[in-house]
Amino acid sequence: MQLVFLPSTRSDLSWMRTYYTSVFPPGANRAAEHYRMACSVIRNNPLIGHPVEDMPGVREFPIRRMPFSVIYRVVDDRIEVLRIWDQRGDRSGLV
Repeated sequence: MQLVFLPSTRSDLSWMRTYYTSVFPPGANRAAEHYRMACSVIRNNPLIGHPVEDMPGVREFPIRRMPFSVIYRVVDDRIEVLRIWDQRGDRSGLV
């Protein structure tokens, strides 16, 4: 399935890049690898993420060894990525 990143992911991806280039540079290479692996897993197994409470059809897949999760929904023949959520943040503004 195709992964489609919605505009709502732009600031999340920017923050993730900033975090790994400014705050935690030693983890940047591994983080990029884990991020790519998470996207691949979701693409190949769209229902692998657990359902997000109070958000019908929305799923969350934690990125291994990172404080981030991919928040997405499966729509027809594609996977829409809604957020790359920093798990340390306030969950109320998730979507």
